[in-house]
Amino acid sequence: MVTMREVAERAGVTKQTVSNVVTGRVAVRPATEARVRAAIDELGYVPNLVARSLATGSTRTVGLFVPTVSAPFYAEVVEEVEDALDEHGYHLLLCTTRLDGERARRHLAGLTSRSVDALLIAGDQGLTGHLPLLADARFPVVLCAWEAALPAGFPVVTVDYEHGGRLAGRHLRALGHTQVAVLASPAHTVRVEGFRRAFREDGVPVPDAAVHLAAEPTFRSGVDTALAALRADPTVTALFATHDVLAAAAVEAARATGRSVPGDLSVVAHDDTPEGLLARSPLTSVVLPKRAMARQAVELALQALASGPHPAPGAVPRPRLLLPELVVGASTAAPAAAPDHAPADHAPDGHSAVDHSAVGVEPAGQ
Repeated sequence: MVTMREVAERAGVTKQTVSNVVTGRVAVRPATEARVRAAIDELGYVPNLVARSLATGSTRTVGLFVPTVSAPFYAEVVEEVEDALDEHGYHLLLCTTRLDGERARRHLAGLTSRSVDALLIAGDQGLTGHLPLLADARFPVVLCAWEAALPAGFPVVTVDYEHGGRLAGRHLRALGHTQVAVLASPAHTVRVEGFRRAFREDGVPVPDAAVHLAAEPTFRSGVDTALAALRADPTVTALFATHDVLAAAAVEAARATGRSVPGDLSVVAHDDTPEGLLARSPLTSVVLPKRAMARQAVELALQALASGPHPAPGAVPRPRLLLPELVVGASTAAPAAAPDHAPADHAPDGHSAVDHSAVGVEPAGQ
């Protein structure tokens, strides 16, 4: 391996000057820096990151916690975080919690200031109760994609999920829908409340019985939940799903019960992810600014690093709430006269007639 001393000899400088160029801790004259970098390129010198970390107290690494990378939402967040960090000369250390609170606790407890310079946490599921582990962290912590109550003491950049639900509700009300149901993941209470608020403000309440919780954020669970919702109230003319995979499941459930989309049943999704492509036509969806959120979270982390290890009291910035937007697709229309739907969603033996095996999509949702 090429050593720092060999680079120094090739560039005609001291070993300390090479170190200053590599670490960036001490300014070096442009002409000298150019000679050093030319020598590094000629010799193929690769800095020893461990030694540099010990010398500078910096790993040039930022950690990122996500529930999963199998969900397209989080995959996009990971990609954008990595791109933004790379632009600033930082590396990414990725941890997945798998929605397992104990796994998340172990990861958090094992972090030290020598393993990462900063930490980003995307998604609150299974993590809210473990944030006290980071109260005395010697590195900046930034939260993003946070839907639960925002904790004090941490910079946050997230989406206005309540506004997203309201956008979906306003769209269906503008089309004239009054008989609606909601397919939701248990963690998406804010989105559901925003949707119900839009109807309530228009004098059309959405009762608790119209909200149906999917046991899991998967296509299979979504189909079962959508079928249950349509059985519970056959007069429903529109469904709001708090995740695209549930919306795609709603389209499949409509087909299984002899309903056309959007002729007999309108469907609105929340989150514009590839699961929406499972539907036979583009879904009307509340689109989240995932990449903008990820990039701003990186910016907050780097700003905190630049401000030093002991920021002034009250220096935690106010939470940033990014606004989603509604993109109208082919899955919504004005309600038609409700047809008499036969119970086609069940086979003679009482089991669902939907062929789940033909779908094969089991992602965890945002």
